[in-house]
Amino acid sequence: MELKINQQTKHFNAESLSIQSLLDLEIPLKQNGIAVAINNTVVPKIKWNEFLLQETDEILIISATQGG
Repeated sequence: MELKINQQTKHFNAESLSIQSLLDLEIPLKQNGIAVAINNTVVPKIKWNEFLLQETDEILIISATQGG
């Protein structure tokens, strides 16, 4: 499966991945304070386990930071 994550193309040896599975692979230690958009649509955290990614989806992972 080929996915574009934060403008970088990545390949995964899986037929299907949920958003949560992808995050477990990509950022296993820091999953608080993030938002995920699939093809320019934000997906609520409550749906991350059930939302299955499709080939060539564009994923944006945004992490909250402190400062001002």
